[in-house]
Amino acid sequence: MDRHRFDVLVIGGGVAGVSLGCEIAETRSVGLLEMESTLAYHTTGRSAAVFVESLGSGVIRALTRAAKPVLLDPPDTFASPPLSPLPMLTVAAAGRGDELREYHAEVLEHVPDAVLLDGPGAVRQNPLLAPGHTELAMYEPGAMEIDVHAVHQGYLRGLRRRGGVVHTSSGVVRAVREHGVWRVTVRGGAEFEAPVVVDAAGAWADEVAGVFGARPVGLRPLRRSIFTVRAPEGVVPAGLPLTADFDSAFYFKPEGEQFLCSPVEEVPHVPADVRPDELEIARALDALNEATVLKARSVRSQWAGLRSFVADRAPVVGFDPECEGFFWFAGQGGYGIQIAPALARCGAALFGEGGLPPELSAAGLDAAALSPARPSLEGQLT
Repeated sequence: MDRHRFDVLVIGGGVAGVSLGCEIAETRSVGLLEMESTLAYHTTGRSAAVFVESLGSGVIRALTRAAKPVLLDPPDTFASPPLSPLPMLTVAAAGRGDELREYHAEVLEHVPDAVLLDGPGAVRQNPLLAPGHTELAMYEPGAMEIDVHAVHQGYLRGLRRRGGVVHTSSGVVRAVREHGVWRVTVRGGAEFEAPVVVDAAGAWADEVAGVFGARPVGLRPLRRSIFTVRAPEGVVPAGLPLTADFDSAFYFKPEGEQFLCSPVEEVPHVPADVRPDELEIARALDALNEATVLKARSVRSQWAGLRSFVADRAPVVGFDPECEGFFWFAGQGGYGIQIAPALARCGAALFGEGGLPPELSAAGLDAAALSPARPSLEGQLT
């Protein structure tokens, strides 16, 4: 049987795989293997992505800063700019104002337009908040919404324009390394070979690593449920901010003529075609109705996705220190869309002989903080 030969095989067709594949394909031949019949079926395709510079760890914030110029002025493979205005309002209930004040001080250096509001000020920004519920709020006028499809398709077009070849329904079942080359067999029997394999398999990244004989990095897929509710009569959602509880009891944001909401839960789950948790959704509805005047009684639609993290909640990017020709590109958590341009450039740089480009280092990024050999992952790879 003939083998498909490439310089690099990328496993995973979500935004991680197509963005890094696009960057690598500028100088190498790339084949992308996706286990499902369509790309972006799991986490990418279910993401309610936003671009909020205050979210996540220091590493995530640095990646977000570095990604912003690309998302504001994307390559010509993007059909349209993926960002649009969507301010964010984080609300702290009674007794939680001091903690929100500390958080504001922490992010202010890199999010200078973030301002604190008292309870009435929060209601002025979002009149759906119940009067008297909010003690303190943080308002980020520069936050934005991301068109997930535009980002994924933009990178996919870029990958194909550079000669990348996509194979769907191609879950990896066997891998052998011979004479410095990976020989990979997928479901259905097709065979591929390449000197280097990139593991961009999302929630399945540790499982894929096992096929190649690499030790896991301790990836933890966490379920997140999403649901929509009808806007109250006379309420126009457009123009209202994304509003999130500081203690992660809920968030809700305008979505056409309805609101997209979440319980913001993080429940460990095996990699799978995950389903929403109705009990978590019921809890979130109660919290929403207490904090707002939505008075939502029923759910219009619901779904769920997996957000995958390692112990320190930073992405894992780089060559495995023990498994030759195996490159990690995993652990983006719930931030994969907003950090995609920066993380893909980091991955492409670390794929070569040099370090990070100066503009990425200037954003506060450090290759050691992304490395699969970093101390916080000890006990997994080492």
